[in-house]
Amino acid sequence: MVTCYHCGENCIDDIIHYDEKSFCCSGCKTVFDILNSNDLSYYYDLERSPGTSPKSLEGKYDYLENADIVEKLLEFNDLDTQVISFVIPSIHCSSCIWILENLNKLNNAIKSSQVDFPKRSIRVSYNSDSISLKELVILLNRIGYEPSISLENYNKKASVIDRSLIYKLGVAGFAFGNIMFLSFPEYFEVEEFWLDQFKVLFRWLMFGFSIPVVFYSGSDYFVSAYKGLRARILNIDVPIALGIAVLFLRSSAEIILNLGTGFFDSLSGLVFFLLLGRYFQQKTYAFLSFDRDYKSYFPIAVTRLINSIEEQVQVYKIKKGDRILIRNEELLPMDAVLIKGKASIDYSFVTGEAEPVVKKSGDKLFAGGRQQGGIIEIEALKAVQQSYLTQLWSNEIFSKNKPSSFQSLTNQISKRFTIAVLSIAILSGIFWLIYDPSKALNVFTAVLIIACPCAIALAAPFTLGNLLRIYGREKFYLKEASVIEQMAKIDTIVFDKTGTITTNKRNSISYEGIELTRSEEEILGGSLRASNHPLSRSLYQLLKKNNIVTPDEFLEHTGKGIETTYKDTSFKIGSADFVKIKSISNNSVELKKPEKTSVHISSNNIYKGCFTFSNAYREGLSKLFEDLKTKKDLIILSGDNDGERENLELMLPRDTKMFFNQQPGHKLEFIKKLQQNGKTVMMVGDGLNDAGALAQSDVGIVVSEDINVFSPACDGILDASVFKNLEDYIDLSQNGIKIIKWAFLLSLLYNLIGLSFAVTGHLRPVVAAILMPLSSISIVVFTSVATHLFSRKISRDLKY
Repeated sequence: MVTCYHCGENCIDDIIHYDEKSFCCSGCKTVFDILNSNDLSYYYDLERSPGTSPKSLEGKYDYLENADIVEKLLEFNDLDTQVISFVIPSIHCSSCIWILENLNKLNNAIKSSQVDFPKRSIRVSYNSDSISLKELVILLNRIGYEPSISLENYNKKASVIDRSLIYKLGVAGFAFGNIMFLSFPEYFEVEEFWLDQFKVLFRWLMFGFSIPVVFYSGSDYFVSAYKGLRARILNIDVPIALGIAVLFLRSSAEIILNLGTGFFDSLSGLVFFLLLGRYFQQKTYAFLSFDRDYKSYFPIAVTRLINSIEEQVQVYKIKKGDRILIRNEELLPMDAVLIKGKASIDYSFVTGEAEPVVKKSGDKLFAGGRQQGGIIEIEALKAVQQSYLTQLWSNEIFSKNKPSSFQSLTNQISKRFTIAVLSIAILSGIFWLIYDPSKALNVFTAVLIIACPCAIALAAPFTLGNLLRIYGREKFYLKEASVIEQMAKIDTIVFDKTGTITTNKRNSISYEGIELTRSEEEILGGSLRASNHPLSRSLYQLLKKNNIVTPDEFLEHTGKGIETTYKDTSFKIGSADFVKIKSISNNSVELKKPEKTSVHISSNNIYKGCFTFSNAYREGLSKLFEDLKTKKDLIILSGDNDGERENLELMLPRDTKMFFNQQPGHKLEFIKKLQQNGKTVMMVGDGLNDAGALAQSDVGIVVSEDINVFSPACDGILDASVFKNLEDYIDLSQNGIKIIKWAFLLSLLYNLIGLSFAVTGHLRPVVAAILMPLSSISIVVFTSVATHLFSRKISRDLKY
């Protein structure tokens, strides 16, 4: 029978010959032609016959020509960029990922495509002027990846549990119970009843029950092992598949040749407990994933307007119809309509393209855009989508490409462990074949069953997943599990000053200079209202009792200051170097020499004066630095002048290094030099002027007080109320790494003990089948209990 080159199905009706290959239909031939003409024939090198036969598409997706339906399906839809996510059930291997992430080679209108393999989903950015959503779906269908589209359930969180796993677990459990029941006469040696009437029937029934267990419930292990071997990779499923195969073949031979009852009870028990462990693992991952999606960004707050009164609220409390104030550099946390102001929206978080899009009143704005310019007022179209913001934070555009060392270590252990297990099983089998042939098969089988690196593979993900949940509960929100590994390695911590070790809630502010007119105070208040800098926010709170006016023009220079214009009045607000206005007339004053943290002001190029801040430092700062100094190098890296040096020297340990007047670019270079000198650096900043330094650092942490600090440049967000517990969080990360190492040792110890019994012939296959999945569950329990115990110190500290 001739098989199709593309989909692997039998060519029953017609055989189409093309390019010296055979295809079952014109659809498969067309897909091959598309891939081949776009230099994507490597697709077939990754996996033989990887595609699926395209179904009849005529009229199937006509509903995607309906604009209302398309609008509901799209995540983002503005100008020439549209973004949509599809669930694609047929994603199953590396070739699927490769072809789906190269869709832009099939059609130039597709800008990018990202596959989320665990969720079997793809996120596509495309230009609807050149390719419609219907054409995109048909393209996916033609290459064998039909999307699952359901408007009713599109916005609901898909279940992480694979339903087919539940069915396979049910079949294995049913067969296991019946085979054990049928094995009772053998267990209790009911010889007359067994020998005379039902021996043959019971044995063949057990054989019948084992067939769906092996070929349905255990099929995933054989498929995974086969793909691994074909790719020359020894994955953890190889010894499992081999153990199942050996048990089935041996038991079948005993039944067929009437040599014994076989080990069908052990076989069905092995598969059942393996699937039970996998189900338990998926349930735990589902819980951890939901917990992270829900809490990843709790510190993010926005300004809500109620009867023109501003209040800071966390974003998850925003509802449809709420009026929201968005300042310069703030992120839009939900889809909304622009009500007031000039919007210039940077959608690079969503699309990767940084060109700002100008919007006018009445236009729709999409979640994930960042305002570039003055203040705007918007009306929420729907409540905040927590998982969507988490998705933006995890966007590969902002990835630092820090792979998990434990993931690499686990893969290395699994590979070497598999080789060792196969070697031990073969050598043990040969030894017993010579010494006592009656035990050879039992020993060989028991070794293959008992020795499985599953528990080793579970140690790191479950420990780090539990820590992610614990950190979130204690108001420290990390981007991903690998950050915990990085945090455990740091030896140098760099702190920003303003907004990081200082709080803008208790600052005392004094003004020195020419008295501002009422009109100037109104313009100044409106200018400060649009800025997100901590000093601007503090000063705005002092001036907001005035009749605030919105500037006509607004431009914020990161790390320097603000330029605004209202009618015929222009303002410059910021550092002394930024304002840099000398005495011009008898009515002006000299530029104040910087001594303390100050905000300088000029109006129409005439220097007016400055607001001086007496910094209020965060509670517990001195003790935190004293505790950290015994373990880490501490550095203060501030963009302000050195007016607070004396106060800091009195508060902080003597050897703390301090650098002032540092621009954002200087901070980034400073971090880079530390890393070049072999340091592993954590940067703790406010997320505003420190984006470059946060991105450059090994671990970037943003301190959040009451403003929108969503920053993909950072690795974590620390609630300002728990700033004093930073040392405890670092200690917990180090303890988490110890827990993983202990779990590795426990797994290896379990396998060594099990192997010692197996190779000496003292371990029955049924006992091995039960112990193997229990070892995996015991590792999960151990890591959960250990992380809970180590986290109790943080919980106690938060109570006081």
